[in-house]
Amino acid sequence: MLGIGKENELPTILLIDDDIVSREVIATVLTLHGHSVHTADNGEAALQMLGSGAASPEAILVDAQLPGLNGIALLERLRKHGAAGIFLISGSRPPKELVAAADGFLLKPFSPEDLQRLLAGRAPKSAVPVDDADEPVVSPETLAQFRQIMSETTVREIYVTLVTDLKKRLAALENAIATGNKDEVRRLGHAIKGGCGMAGAKHVARLGEILESESDQLDNCAAALQELYAATGKLGRMLEKEFPA
Repeated sequence: MLGIGKENELPTILLIDDDIVSREVIATVLTLHGHSVHTADNGEAALQMLGSGAASPEAILVDAQLPGLNGIALLERLRKHGAAGIFLISGSRPPKELVAAADGFLLKPFSPEDLQRLLAGRAPKSAVPVDDADEPVVSPETLAQFRQIMSETTVREIYVTLVTDLKKRLAALENAIATGNKDEVRRLGHAIKGGCGMAGAKHVARLGEILESESDQLDNCAAALQELYAATGKLGRMLEKEFPA
């Protein structure tokens, strides 16, 4: 658990997200904003934490596309462990019936302020589209926000994790496209979109969205994969320039 929230009396959060980049970015940002945050990478682990008393959250953030136990079945089981508000998080809009079963929905990337508005019963702000032309590798606004609330070492760790995770997903995507595994291409694209969006790597996030939405068109996915290789290389060079070891 990362926790400093008790001092500011902000709600304790249980974050359930299988994507390591999304999980680390969200947990770090919310913790430094003043929340106590527990994390789990799947539904069963979260239920075990709740059942054992290891976590007593006032709000639960649940990724809409978890492996294993997920969806409405997971939400129903989470509700048996207390009165915490349950909010979906996702890089794309979940099915209407799943949104209806939760207490609210946040579209990744979101800010601590978006979460506060949701907890207060107000809708989060809509993301503003950004033109791809001459777009920086990482949003300067996101990078500046991270640097305001985190140490340089912590910010660097986020982007090291991002690049390392992307390299693993590139190899998995290449294999999935080569074998025609459209479901795996869709899953990987969704994960890339969510994690990179939260970290401000908007171009990479959009490539993830292409892979997710066009997984039935493997030729398009193969082209997006090549661009993703190039974008990952740019992220690595940005990391070396901004945060020299």
